[in-house]
Amino acid sequence: MKQKTILFLSAALIAITFVLVVFTVNQLSAAAGLLTSLHPYAGKLFLLCSSAIILFALYRGILLFSLPKSALLPEHENSKEMTAYREYLNSRLPVHPKHPELTKKEKDQRWLRTNLTFLEADAINTTRQFATKNFFVGAFAQGTSYGTTTSLFNILKVVWRIYAIHHSEQHLREFITLLRSVYGCLPLADFKKEDIAVHIKPIIQSSFSNTLSTLLPAGNLLSPFFLNLFMAGSTNAYLTCLAGIITTRHCQIITKEDRNEIIQQSLFEASFMLKEIVRECNPILSVTISQAVKKAGVESLNTIQPPTAGSGMAQDIVSHLASSLKHILKDNG
Repeated sequence: MKQKTILFLSAALIAITFVLVVFTVNQLSAAAGLLTSLHPYAGKLFLLCSSAIILFALYRGILLFSLPKSALLPEHENSKEMTAYREYLNSRLPVHPKHPELTKKEKDQRWLRTNLTFLEADAINTTRQFATKNFFVGAFAQGTSYGTTTSLFNILKVVWRIYAIHHSEQHLREFITLLRSVYGCLPLADFKKEDIAVHIKPIIQSSFSNTLSTLLPAGNLLSPFFLNLFMAGSTNAYLTCLAGIITTRHCQIITKEDRNEIIQQSLFEASFMLKEIVRECNPILSVTISQAVKKAGVESLNTIQPPTAGSGMAQDIVSHLASSLKHILKDNG
């Protein structure tokens, strides 16, 4: 089935390309004939300019979708391929402005490691920034098309920015390859039941932290509502952390040994980052929702009419309770 599909798509692409070429040549010939009738050299000049523009567009398209030259990834740091790979990395990695040896000509292994450390710090800060955004997007826009789209775009931005941090020249095809590798390492990309516990554990630990119970307003009545918000935000933030850290690890690979440790190392670092983000975002989210609940409660109580001369005992009791609750909410606000 897969082979048949590939053959069909290849044949369809060739047919479409052939039709486009014939149509373009026919239109250019017609335009050139029209211009030739006006001036003997106008048609030739038009064909020459058109051909140059088309060839330039094809050339830029090939550059856009071509993969850059790469060196063989060494098995370990003492491999004979390490020197060539180090030179390849130094040619592609931007030099961080905070590097203590900016002007050094001989860029050895220690120089490379130092540069990667500074670039990694920028990548982690970028990941944390977007993961914090996605925490609030997940909490307030969970289950909506806007929330899903915004979260996805933020994750794509994380991957792109970290890729750009580690590459002086960006290539679209190389970025797409990186994107596929990162997606393949994310949970549920290749669904396995035994992996669920590994990914859900940091989310549960962060959402049900010891400090969470002290931040929940309005007692146990709103606890399920708040926990739902925290869980949605934590899940969103965790996926963003994981995507950012996996991207960073891919961009910082030096040996094949590093590649084998990407997933395990990323899981640990993403769990640690998630705890810090939730610890920072929980008070903000709690205070925001608490104030919104109190404001909504006061506005709802304001709609209850005060008792009149002809009102019954039930209306008097409701009005009295509404007034009391309104004062309590205002005092606690």
